[in-house]
Amino acid sequence: MWGAIAGDIIGSVYERRPIKTTNFPLFTQGNCFTDDTVMTVAVADALMSANEKGESSYTEKLQAYGRKYPNAGYGGMFFRWIFNQRPEPYNSFGNGAAMRVSPVGFYFNDLTAVLKEAERSAAITHSHPEGIKGAQATAAAVFLARTGHSKEQIREYVADTFGYQLNRSLNDIRPHYGFDVTCQGSVPESIIAFLEADDVETAIRNAISLGGDADTMACIAGGVAEAFYGGVPEYILKRVREYLDADLLEQVEMFSRVKIK
Repeated sequence: MWGAIAGDIIGSVYERRPIKTTNFPLFTQGNCFTDDTVMTVAVADALMSANEKGESSYTEKLQAYGRKYPNAGYGGMFFRWIFNQRPEPYNSFGNGAAMRVSPVGFYFNDLTAVLKEAERSAAITHSHPEGIKGAQATAAAVFLARTGHSKEQIREYVADTFGYQLNRSLNDIRPHYGFDVTCQGSVPESIIAFLEADDVETAIRNAISLGGDADTMACIAGGVAEAFYGGVPEYILKRVREYLDADLLEQVEMFSRVKIK
């Protein structure tokens, strides 16, 4: 999930300052990890902490991490969910379900299991069909990318299964695209950013260059790109590690060593 976290940190300075170019510095004094990183780590922790039945405690872990990092930049409804004593799904189709799901695509060695677990990870909050679809599409793309499928195979599967229009180009999308936090309005574009990339860095740059929800879109694109290219370049990893505190870093490194189910 290093690619997802790198995308979040690199995109963090452009979330409210959209740009329409791929020519920008990867790291500045303003970079930081956001809720995308915190919740991605929470999902990874939930997977690693699954009970003897293999059931992951997503609600418990997401609330625990949210309470530990309350200033990470959550949306209003999710922030209230974090501190609710009786948390319930709130029918969201926001891209929060997709931004946090990349560990699921890395953790399982079966596409059916990936889709099922992606739904479980989303449904505790983002129970709207579009929210679940966004999480499943992202997790499936990660899984297919890391299991040797070509970009065309990934494009075809995601388009056919989830109905996303992935035959558009970034040059067609960029001029008219704006800030959109819905799954249906940002997940397809994030996947296209990966499909048009030659490496992890380019995927992240592509996603940010659309001028939308930069950190989340770069998080999604970066996670898929990491899976496809077999890792994140060391020059990016070195800088990303510097932005994480000891607890988050420990969990990420632990997940990177976990055996695939």
